[in-house]
Amino acid sequence: MASLTEDVEQELSATAQQVLGKLWSHQLFQSEWDTSAFIIFLIFLGVVALLLLAVCIHCCCCGCPKPLSRSRKKHAGGFDNLALEP
Repeated sequence: MASLTEDVEQELSATAQQVLGKLWSHQLFQSEWDTSAFIIFLIFLGVVALLLLAVCIHCCCCGCPKPLSRSRKKHAGGFDNLALEP
C-alpha cells in the first residue's frame, strides 16, 4: 500500500513539474487544437455557471413555487381510471 501512495506522489510531482515548466516557458499549448479545446472547455464552464446563476436568481427572486398538481376527479373510493372507460 505504501508503494502505491509513493507512485501516486511521484506521478503528481512529475505532472506538477511539467505544468510549472510550461508556465515558465510561456508555452501552455503546443498546438492550435490544444488552444481550441481549452477555449471550448472555458465556454462550457461559462454556460454551466450562467445556468446555475439563472436558477439561483429564479429561486431567490421569484420564490420556488410548488409544482401544479393535475386536477383529477376524486370519488369516495379513489380516482377514476379513465383508461377503462369504453
